[in-house]
Amino acid sequence: MQHALDRLTLLANANNAVASTLDVETGLRRLCRTLVPALADWCAVDLLDEHGRPRRLVVEHRDPGQLPPGFFEAQLPPVRDASPAPLARALRGAGPLLITDFPPPDHARDPLQAVELELFARLSATTAVVAPLTARRRVLGAMTLVRTGDDAPLDEDSLALIEDLAHRVALAVDSAQLHAQVQHTAERLQRALLPELPNTGALQLAARYQPSRATAEIGGDWYDAFTLPEGATTLIIGDVAGHDMRAAVTMSQMRNMLRGIACDRKEPPGKILARLDAANDILYASQTLTCIYALVEKLEPHDPWKLHYAIAGHPAPLLITHEGDTRFLDDGRSLLLGVDPTRIRPDATERLPPQSTVLLYTDGLIERRGEDLDRGMARLRQHAAALAREPLDAFCDELLTGLAAESTDDVALLAVRIPPAGTGPATATAE
Repeated sequence: MQHALDRLTLLANANNAVASTLDVETGLRRLCRTLVPALADWCAVDLLDEHGRPRRLVVEHRDPGQLPPGFFEAQLPPVRDASPAPLARALRGAGPLLITDFPPPDHARDPLQAVELELFARLSATTAVVAPLTARRRVLGAMTLVRTGDDAPLDEDSLALIEDLAHRVALAVDSAQLHAQVQHTAERLQRALLPELPNTGALQLAARYQPSRATAEIGGDWYDAFTLPEGATTLIIGDVAGHDMRAAVTMSQMRNMLRGIACDRKEPPGKILARLDAANDILYASQTLTCIYALVEKLEPHDPWKLHYAIAGHPAPLLITHEGDTRFLDDGRSLLLGVDPTRIRPDATERLPPQSTVLLYTDGLIERRGEDLDRGMARLRQHAAALAREPLDAFCDELLTGLAAESTDDVALLAVRIPPAGTGPATATAE
């Protein structure tokens, strides 16, 4: 009875290890640390890449001193059809295979077998089981469990347990790989919907988009920038409610509608957002979104640069001077779009000092679960102030690195830097 209970406990712990994360390597390393030393003295997991070639992702030993970091974790030789190596046989679908005889590495008949025998020899294997990782009738890789002493050697009685383990691991790996593929496709679609930045005028522009690390779905975060016929540079950032294909499609439609309204109407930002709200109410009733619409312009060559802006439920822009002073631009604020299309929407004007930076961003940059929003806003001011004199690309990159690494939401940034006197044409970059 105790033996059966121990096995069930081991299976439960192994299942939790691989199910605790969607990162394949992290999950497999946790798995091996669960199985060592409960079931084996060391454990290795190999996965096939998109070309069908095995890569050893994880090797874990009960005595970390015997296993330098990264030991044997590398690309492996190709699997030959006639290879007698247990690993090759498992990758062809055989197993689980019990191994009790370990020839020396110089008896290997192909490169893959040589690598496998070298690992067995270096880590003093006495018994081993190599099991294929199979899901949806497809071999994803193999798991190797090894004993190095006479105590509790792996035997025929171990095969059923290891086969069950391998099946659970394969399902988890398959799910993680599918998630990664969907996330990659979603990110490519999201980026394809984002525009190129204009490259005219004396302003520097930079934008970044980072997808959520917590979901494979696409969202409604977007930015936009373009130059109006009279010369003003339009800056837009927004966030459509939802985190699915519908939100992404609506985001694209909202962006295009706002572009059309802005180009057609020479009106203040508040009026532009009011027109967008009215169109949204007709075409997408009950769809809510936040948005900032802003114009960066100066009317005469010797005039100061100004930001004319309106905020509809969105986090306020941050102004960072060249000296590192920071201030949120909280004027021109009104309710988010999609709630009351009859509401009057104010706007505001801010004088922009030379070489200052204006940052527009979505809430994923500052929000954290279980944390007061004021802390996130203070953190943004602190980071932005430290980066005030960095090149604009580095400014955006470092903000993402410092603030968005732990975000569970999409993050979009749009930054504009005001030039000193005599600055040449603009540069614009987006990632």
